[in-house]
Amino acid sequence: MKEERYYLAMDKYDKNIILNALNMLRTEQVREERPTDPVDELIIRVSKAPMKKVKAALCRCHEER
Repeated sequence: MKEERYYLAMDKYDKNIILNALNMLRTEQVREERPTDPVDELIIRVSKAPMKKVKAALCRCHEER
């Protein structure tokens, strides 16, 4: 069975929020003396995620018809 993949569109601000949240989770796990390997791997994957430039289409939902 093929593994499902998810792609997120985010800016630098969003990426920093995710990294800070993962770091807080890691800190909590260290405090509880739990293994941090999965969180460590995810922090590395998010921080090294490649950037792809995408053209954004303008929303025309509020135009008069």
